[in-house]
Amino acid sequence: MPKYQPKNSFESPRFCGPRTFMRLPYVEQVNSDMDFIITGIPFDSGQSFRTGARFGPEAIRDFSILLRPYNPEQKINIFDYISGVDYGDLSVVPGYILETYKKIEEGLTPVVNEGIIPISLGGDHSMTLGELRAIAKKHGPVALLQFDAHSDTWDSYFEQKYNHGTVFRRAIEEGLIDVSRSIQIGMRGGLYGIEDLEDAKNLGLALYTTNEYKKLGVERMLEIIHERVGEGPVFLSFDIDFLDPVYAPGTGTPEVSGASIDDALQFVRGLTNIDFVGFDLVEVLPAYDHGQITAAGAANIVYEFITLIALRKKAKEEEALLVKARD
Repeated sequence: MPKYQPKNSFESPRFCGPRTFMRLPYVEQVNSDMDFIITGIPFDSGQSFRTGARFGPEAIRDFSILLRPYNPEQKINIFDYISGVDYGDLSVVPGYILETYKKIEEGLTPVVNEGIIPISLGGDHSMTLGELRAIAKKHGPVALLQFDAHSDTWDSYFEQKYNHGTVFRRAIEEGLIDVSRSIQIGMRGGLYGIEDLEDAKNLGLALYTTNEYKKLGVERMLEIIHERVGEGPVFLSFDIDFLDPVYAPGTGTPEVSGASIDDALQFVRGLTNIDFVGFDLVEVLPAYDHGQITAAGAANIVYEFITLIALRKKAKEEEALLVKARD
């Protein structure tokens, strides 16, 4: 039985105790007994329109107390196979993005070095650069799998090189992303020019707009994703504005005609047998949320990602048993 598990809500009501993700144990030091950690990155100085994503981690954790360990869609009790903790929030420097990148990298480096998968709750999308710096130090350039209404590959925004609209161009320039294996899905809304999308493709990224994925369907899109990312290490970045504002009103730069929460969950559930080395869920703004709609979607997307970790570990254990039986 894995060492770190959520508190049993049959024995203690969900609304009692510290608000960690899924009521997981809170720790300040990592060790090799852990398969994943949850950490908050309460930083929103990279946002360009609505602000308040610094309160996103708190909102996601607050809803997550309703999540349960058995996932009926994937037919697995998550914590029969994996162990996870809430690592608390990383330290940030409000208003100072470069200094915050250093703190994110420093905070996640020991996690990544232990072979633990970091799951980061945002926070605006600019934070991902710090995460990728920590991950690439161990794994080298990784495939980026990005669900987002925006490509985030501008060269600059408001004459600034570092913000949530430029994060992936900077990551590519720093050699953190293997563009030949990377894919962006969900782009939509008005543009400043067609180059907003063409620039991403010229950088080597595969890009599918929301209309394109809807015409293809989720199942076909999942086939394309698997073909693109292959067998190497993959970082999954999920901007909650991938969802239509009906499902995610609490976000910084909403765009109409987005994905449903059903499609989002189907996408994540279908990402089996991928070598994920990190994940983030960004751009949740509770001040613009209604009845925790956005937080509910965000928490469940994170839950489905944790399930993927459990499924992969279960498959490896079953394969090892088969090999042992043959020997």
